[in-house]
Amino acid sequence: MPVRTTTAAAVAGMLAAAALGLAPHQAQAASATVPTAAAAAQPELRFHDIPGSGGITLKGNVFTPAGAVPGRTYPLIVLPTSWGMPQIEYIAQARKLADSGYVVVGYTSRGFWLSGGEIETAGPADVADVSAVIDWALATTPADPARIGLGGVSYGAGISLLASAHDPRIKAVVALSGWADLIESIYSGRTQHLQAAGLLGAAGAITGRPGPELRQILGDFLGSKLDKEQAMIDWGRKRSPAEKVDRINANGAAIMLGNAWGDTIFPPNQYAAFYEKLTGPKRLEFRPGDHATAEATGLLGLPNDTWTNAHRWFDRYLKGERNGVDTEAPVQIKSRSTGGYEGYTDWKSVGSGGTERIALADSEHVFANVDSGANGGIVMLSNLLDQFLKTPPIASIPLLPRSFAAVWQSPRYDEERRVRGTVRLHTTVTPTKGDGTFVAHLYDVGPLGLGKLVTNAPYTFHGKTPGQAFGVDLELFSTAYDVPEGHRLAVVVDTVDPLYIEHNPTGAQLTFSSPRTDPSWVSVPLREQ
Repeated sequence: MPVRTTTAAAVAGMLAAAALGLAPHQAQAASATVPTAAAAAQPELRFHDIPGSGGITLKGNVFTPAGAVPGRTYPLIVLPTSWGMPQIEYIAQARKLADSGYVVVGYTSRGFWLSGGEIETAGPADVADVSAVIDWALATTPADPARIGLGGVSYGAGISLLASAHDPRIKAVVALSGWADLIESIYSGRTQHLQAAGLLGAAGAITGRPGPELRQILGDFLGSKLDKEQAMIDWGRKRSPAEKVDRINANGAAIMLGNAWGDTIFPPNQYAAFYEKLTGPKRLEFRPGDHATAEATGLLGLPNDTWTNAHRWFDRYLKGERNGVDTEAPVQIKSRSTGGYEGYTDWKSVGSGGTERIALADSEHVFANVDSGANGGIVMLSNLLDQFLKTPPIASIPLLPRSFAAVWQSPRYDEERRVRGTVRLHTTVTPTKGDGTFVAHLYDVGPLGLGKLVTNAPYTFHGKTPGQAFGVDLELFSTAYDVPEGHRLAVVVDTVDPLYIEHNPTGAQLTFSSPRTDPSWVSVPLREQ
């Protein structure tokens, strides 16, 4: 432990020094106190042991504004770290916030790195830690008790939203790449998101100390223990801000949400649904990318739209600055195909240009347990490539084996189609087994038949009667994508995708039909032309 502590302190010092622009010979001092070369002109960084809830110690750091006047108070921002990240995660942004007059406290969430306790996965102890850190900051820094904000990425975002339901002192929250509904995030369509849960579990084991409850839940989840399903759902609901939205609204904090269209850990649908339930000041931003990639460059101190708007949000609701962030359209999205922003009055207006309905008229029969080649890619990687290179997962639609993939296509479009919002699938399924999984994909197909993935979503069923048809309504993950003139859309349904755990027994087959009395279709929302 002494070796680990010394190493972590040295690494923290080096990274903090890099973020602050210190010379290499100054880095060693950064592990305890990092004064800048011109202390009177720049904020000061200090590392602290902060008492958390239940008697544990949280490793944290504090920036105070340069030249802070004795007796004067400054707005406070608390930043809980992301899953598996150390306390220096927000150093670059914390310094910028302190430059503009904030006291900023960042801390390593309990159970990770050198903070005490075990990983509680945003449980009550994590929420209580936020209030304990606020108490400590008010007692030891020139923080203003009437102007308190929370912010964070991923795990820090979820904890911040949960804390805003429990601590009425919190006036503003910026929650980036977080979750509002933990069940809809990693168990949407009643399907385990294998790569997402596996990545979180591995990162937690490497960088922290998972508690017994987390180990049990994760083991049951990845082990597909259906008899434990309700217990897992109950566990997730207790950690879902959407379940506490009434308390969040009652406390009245101004909430800014940001996420990526291709977030493979916390997909965008659940954030948009939560946003619509908020009644106080609110803002929703969606951009291309995967989990936390939209704001990642800002964590390195580079220019970043997400963090720029986060600062504006705090300035408006903690400082009272009239900077226009509250008068802009509150829903701001960026298409995966273009570089410009689009503003909307609410989430429902995003696809207000009508819908394109693709009829799934022909009956299709597929054999399960074989990957057809249509899939959602690799967690964190595929949608990162889409963000920077506009290369989403691809598949050759004409070459997909029809024994393992059901395919329907639209006519070629004589003008561009700008897909905006949530694509919906309605179909009738007849299984040969009582359990099963299928994954629906929507592709943009060019003249040569090469399909670029627009969106997808999984669906799992249990306890059905073999040979008996049942209806399915499935929301695919929300997106913003422009289909070029001369292209067409293709709907592909198969039974295997490496992103998810599938539940098709050996020899299972699925038939997708379109009864005359209940036709099957895919509804594609479009932007107003």
